[in-house]
Amino acid sequence: MSIGHLLEDYSDFKSGAPVTLTDVSLEERRLAAFESGYQAGWDDCLKAQSENSLRVSSDLAQNLHELSFTYQEAYASILKSLQPLLRGMVDAVLPHAAQATLGSRISEMLHELAKEHGQQPVQIVTAPSNMTAIEELLTDDLPIPVTVNSETSLGDGQVLIRIAGTEREVDLSAVLAEIDRSVTGFFEENQKDIA
Repeated sequence: MSIGHLLEDYSDFKSGAPVTLTDVSLEERRLAAFESGYQAGWDDCLKAQSENSLRVSSDLAQNLHELSFTYQEAYASILKSLQPLLRGMVDAVLPHAAQATLGSRISEMLHELAKEHGQQPVQIVTAPSNMTAIEELLTDDLPIPVTVNSETSLGDGQVLIRIAGTEREVDLSAVLAEIDRSVTGFFEENQKDIA
């Protein structure tokens, strides 16, 4: 198959004869050149915009990655600095604070029990180490008669309050142990997430 139909035919032009353009064909050529130049400019603009969008997207993704990494570093650093503080509070401060509030907690419970059970006698059983806090409590004006006994099987922070066949327990040791487990679990879980 021949490609002659694709090529322009110059057979009408005679050798040495001047070629003249009419105003219409000249205008058509100018319009075609303008359209070609306009299209080339438009294509260059679209290409530049596409390249710029890709660069901006790439830069944004990189910045977000760096920001995320920086956030993780800051979070890890804060947790690392908080861990000794919280450990110190759980190990040293909370036990003393719990022991100091033991008497007031029992006083609140005795007032609640007096409302529920009237003037029935109350027996408080506690560890020998809690006796001082309980005895200080007995100097207060209590609404019901109270007797205090010590029992060596109970640990520090453990108190049993018995009235009318019921028993309530205050176990500060269990509360402190639960707080300790929670703090330890928090730091272990966050250590896994950071690593």
